[in-house]
Amino acid sequence: MTTQLAETAPETAGVTVTKYGGALGAVIGGVRLGGDLDPGAVATIRQALLTHKVIFFRGQQHLDDAGQLAFAKLLGTPTLAHPTSKSLENSEHVLPIDADYGKANSWHTDVTFVDRIPAISLLRAVTLPSYGGATSWANTVTAYANLPVALQALVDRLWAVHSNVYDYAGRVDETRIGGVDVKVQTHREQFVSTLYETEHPVVRVHPETGERSLVLGHFVRRFVGLTSAETHQLFQLLQNRVTNLDNTVRWQWQPGDLAMWDNRATQHYGVADYDDKPRRLHRVTLAGEVPVSVDGVRSTPRTGDASHFSSL
Repeated sequence: MTTQLAETAPETAGVTVTKYGGALGAVIGGVRLGGDLDPGAVATIRQALLTHKVIFFRGQQHLDDAGQLAFAKLLGTPTLAHPTSKSLENSEHVLPIDADYGKANSWHTDVTFVDRIPAISLLRAVTLPSYGGATSWANTVTAYANLPVALQALVDRLWAVHSNVYDYAGRVDETRIGGVDVKVQTHREQFVSTLYETEHPVVRVHPETGERSLVLGHFVRRFVGLTSAETHQLFQLLQNRVTNLDNTVRWQWQPGDLAMWDNRATQHYGVADYDDKPRRLHRVTLAGEVPVSVDGVRSTPRTGDASHFSSL
């Protein structure tokens, strides 16, 4: 049964929730993030996340990796930084998103190639370019809700195979004039060092809100029972519904920013419009459940065991 979500979350202990975009997004004010945040503020933040799908915090310059991780633990259990890519040396739970090793400029939901898709992601600005470098999010719940009834009937029974062989680095030519970019190539090889393939329902039921959302993004390799040509055509039709500009919100990063999104209800895209300027953000993800289809069937791993990444 779907839980009815409020237009804005209740505000507690001076915490404010201001709607930022029509389709999704809110700015949270009046809070200093860290592991000592009071339970009322944490509850307000969590409700805001469920309601608005992605929430933004300004002025958190005091946060470092330890503080970011401590705050994340108030909301759930951190996963390892990534199933295959290396975490930061001083933390097994913090993943650097660094433009030197590739750019996340392709629409995706984090880590859908494993069965236990993370529930929540927290991304903190560390080094920002002097221009560009925004991130956009799309609402996969409204994308499903706005499908024609006939398309909903189709996708409600549709399954897709997701694989890490489709990382965002794989969507661009990694060879440059003068040779291969060694950093990007090394990252790419590490990313696919262990093959993962998982069969997910294209429509999952959100475990907290009961809402239905589309599970798509660039890790989709094929739809079960369809040819590659049919997969391509249907995938583009559905993805276009997700990433229609009216269904998105765009955030221009500032120093001290932290963004947090519901990975079960969104896709995101890092806009690569900052040339060769440095850009680095640090991500922590929180453990999620195995997705369940509208008729109660759980996702199934085909290749690879992700139990080291996140327990169930």
